[in-house]
Amino acid sequence: MPANRYIHRDLSWLSFNERVLQEAANSENPLFERLKFMAIYSNNLDEFFRVRVANHRNLIRVGKKTKARLDYDPKDLMKKIRQIVNQQQEEYSRLFEKVLLPELRHHGIRILRHTEIGPEQEEFIDQYFNKHMLPFVQPVLLVKKKIRPFLNNAALYLIAVLQDADRSQPHRSYAIIKVPSDHLPRFLMLPGDGSNHQVIMLDELVRRSIPWLFPGYQVLNSYSIKLTRDAELYIDDEFSGDLIEKIRKSLTKRNIGPASRLVYDREMDAETLLFLREMFELDAIDLFPEGRYHNNMDFFQFPDFGMDHLKLAPLPPLAFLPLENAPDFFEQLKRRDYLIHPPYHAYESVIRFFEQAALDSHVTAIKLVQYRVGPQSRIMEALKKAAANGKEVTVFIEVKARFDEEANLRWGEELEQHGVRVHYSFPGLKVHAKLAIVQRREPNGDRWYAYLSTGNFHEGTARVYSDLGMFTEDERLTVEVARVFEFLETVRLPDNPFEHLLVGQFNLNDVFRARIAEEMERARRGEEARISLKLNSLQDPEYIDLLYQASMAGVEIRIIARGICCLVPGVKDLSERIQAISIVDRYLEHARIFIFHNGGDPHIYLSSADWMSRNLHYRIETAFPLYQPEIRKLILDLFEIQWADNQKARWLDRQLSNRIRQEHKEPPRRSQHETYFYLKRRLEQQG
Repeated sequence: MPANRYIHRDLSWLSFNERVLQEAANSENPLFERLKFMAIYSNNLDEFFRVRVANHRNLIRVGKKTKARLDYDPKDLMKKIRQIVNQQQEEYSRLFEKVLLPELRHHGIRILRHTEIGPEQEEFIDQYFNKHMLPFVQPVLLVKKKIRPFLNNAALYLIAVLQDADRSQPHRSYAIIKVPSDHLPRFLMLPGDGSNHQVIMLDELVRRSIPWLFPGYQVLNSYSIKLTRDAELYIDDEFSGDLIEKIRKSLTKRNIGPASRLVYDREMDAETLLFLREMFELDAIDLFPEGRYHNNMDFFQFPDFGMDHLKLAPLPPLAFLPLENAPDFFEQLKRRDYLIHPPYHAYESVIRFFEQAALDSHVTAIKLVQYRVGPQSRIMEALKKAAANGKEVTVFIEVKARFDEEANLRWGEELEQHGVRVHYSFPGLKVHAKLAIVQRREPNGDRWYAYLSTGNFHEGTARVYSDLGMFTEDERLTVEVARVFEFLETVRLPDNPFEHLLVGQFNLNDVFRARIAEEMERARRGEEARISLKLNSLQDPEYIDLLYQASMAGVEIRIIARGICCLVPGVKDLSERIQAISIVDRYLEHARIFIFHNGGDPHIYLSSADWMSRNLHYRIETAFPLYQPEIRKLILDLFEIQWADNQKARWLDRQLSNRIRQEHKEPPRRSQHETYFYLKRRLEQQG
């Protein structure tokens, strides 16, 4: 049996980010879509360094006893990470400089350097700099051991290499100047002759200003730099004390945490790089070369100049008329369950669920789990209105949702001010379930109506995250959803067990293990046995080993993993019957689907949970079974559409090769497009 049974999660994640970069390189994608993938890649990598790499750097510095408890060598892993990231960054720079910039010029869009500015634009730029930028650039002449400014996390700076203009001092001087992209747009459109569009980046305006910011010096060169700081809050393992207050204090420290990397222009000379290392007390493992520009996630805001032909053809969200046009939302739910698939379906039916509940005189209570929510939210406004109308409104807010802690605390305070009962995180345990429930007083007694989802109640991400959500009045599920909320509110174990809903910390693991074991037993009896999984990440060693055992027992296993996949498919005598693909396309694949063949009557679950150790063992997650035949068929069809993708699907393998899944003589199949038109036809057939 192979000794190396797992791919390290961070190497697998870097392979996922390479798939994003492949989409930026794909000439079949429209130009602005390629720029968007460049931005996604950059944003992903930044978070990876702020959290994952920061953790490994800290492990390198701990004592031998702590390291001995690890199943890997953090120093060796960091070397591999550096090698992979450096290779990807070289490809990133090549793609930007040699492919995308020429392609932009071909379409009449030029991104200028400061040396390319024409005389007619100089006055415009000087006025803009003096009026908008001068208060923010913060020029500082650096002096070792005397003047060392604090570099803000992820802020952009230029390091200027200076020399006395009269050459009276032979040695170099250095200065640092901030690029104020946190205050101003990164891209400035310049006046021109109308024949093309000219854009200059804020960085170049700062470069142009260096000579008069430091009179008496000759500017030898300038290079861009950025410091990424440790963003991990280290609160997951705290089991006592005032957790909310700890998070508030940790948030104030996030931007002043220790450095996890210094990103610098790879054209920087060795002497300047050495000066920066000594000035900011950095180690070699902290240094990562990039191109001329950093924080390229700002390309999300690159101007499009109305050139819609350089964008993807729109796929307008499909109105889910059975619910959006229903005269009475809750009466409609009594007829059957309804499943929606944003962003293919519009999110309006979810919003209407809460807005009608807020106004319905028969509704007595609304409960919801908030993990991430947008800065503007009609759902949150509906909850405030419901409380004002005298309904009992309860919201459980997970304040440990990474990078959303501050926003969640702010929403919690605002909801409390409007009479909503707010409950916050459990110490040592995240609540990641995506649940909402409405209680309604009816002639035959109180009834519960639930919405169960794979994604957050976030109207913004619902436009780009591919998720699944189900509305139901089925008592088998609604009673148990209410039981979850009772536990979240009281922290008392439920009197009755969960028989239908799978809930983390209760029965979720037991049921998943049992389903895998059932398929193994069928395979041993010579019966057809299959497991089909769709998830964001597969990392948990126990579950990977169970899938290996199932494969060796004869179970055919198909996996669609968008991001991390630590399982190694296709290995003889271990995972021969396991195939795995990953799909990266216009929408972020976020839904989790678990299908166990069960002799032709499959057990099908949708879930908030990935098969990662943190989800399976340290979170309140839910997986909900599908009982209605029409919805079950829908999910089975959607999975098959994705499995047949041969345009945006890559094979996952030990080599992390990211080969496009293209079968000979097969017609092109792009699953996200096919999903959209499949759902469109279904709605048309339903009238």
